[in-house]
Amino acid sequence: MKVGFIGLGQMGAGMAANLLKAGHEVAVFNRTADKTRPLIERGARLCDRPADACRGDVVISMLADDPVLESVLLGEQGMIGALGQGAIHVCMATISVDLSERLTALHAEASQGYVAAPVFGRPDAAGSGRLFIVAAGAPDAIERCRPLFDAMGQRTFVVGERPQLASLVKLSGNYLIASVIETLGEAMALVSKAGIDRHQYLEILTSTLFGAPVYKIYGGLIADGRFEPAAFAAPLGLKDIRLTLAAAEALRVPMPVGSLLRDRLLSLLAQGGERLDWAAISQLAAQDAGQPPRSA
Repeated sequence: MKVGFIGLGQMGAGMAANLLKAGHEVAVFNRTADKTRPLIERGARLCDRPADACRGDVVISMLADDPVLESVLLGEQGMIGALGQGAIHVCMATISVDLSERLTALHAEASQGYVAAPVFGRPDAAGSGRLFIVAAGAPDAIERCRPLFDAMGQRTFVVGERPQLASLVKLSGNYLIASVIETLGEAMALVSKAGIDRHQYLEILTSTLFGAPVYKIYGGLIADGRFEPAAFAAPLGLKDIRLTLAAAEALRVPMPVGSLLRDRLLSLLAQGGERLDWAAISQLAAQDAGQPPRSA
């Protein structure tokens, strides 16, 4: 399949590499051209503009936030104007429910398909093709994209025909991850202040009550105090919590823990945590308990 890929950050680079590995013809664009070099060496075609990556059957976007995606879609030489009739745009990034709704309408007006397919997994999972994909859109469009999803992920969950549903599921999942980080940070501050080893405590938790990967991965980061290099930087975490709260307000669903998480992430950024993994909000609970910061 002829595929365009726009956005080669920590996640996108691994995803595009797996498409190449599966035998797809991949054209790539990234604002920082240096990030395209490893993919070009593997056989990808370099594009000078986003529009040049929209000449195939499908174009995938993996961009940081709503404003960046909108600029690539709607700007001069944007994706919507370049994508052919019947072609499909697959957005695999975490964007707002509102933008996902607008993209559905814009692509429909241009006789194009739109599928929201955000992913769960950190960069190592993206590189090894072990992402979990949450997809929503027209059934025929999703089936056309199925070989691409199979190349990038270990399982695809289809949650409906309205793309915004996939965006909402992804936001709610990130909200839950942030909630785990916060509560793990609080619990570790509690037990470590009493003299219990954090790593032993984590082993107890993950061997008994909480064996899910999210507890093992983030619990390990918290126990080690290891927040650099960031696999998911704190500003992106704040963005996702804000989008979750906006979706909740639109649906009139109170989410008081979401407000706490927003404030935790704001505090982390106010203290210079721009480059830290969002798991570093766990250190704020330790600070509240009068404990010194931990570092790897």
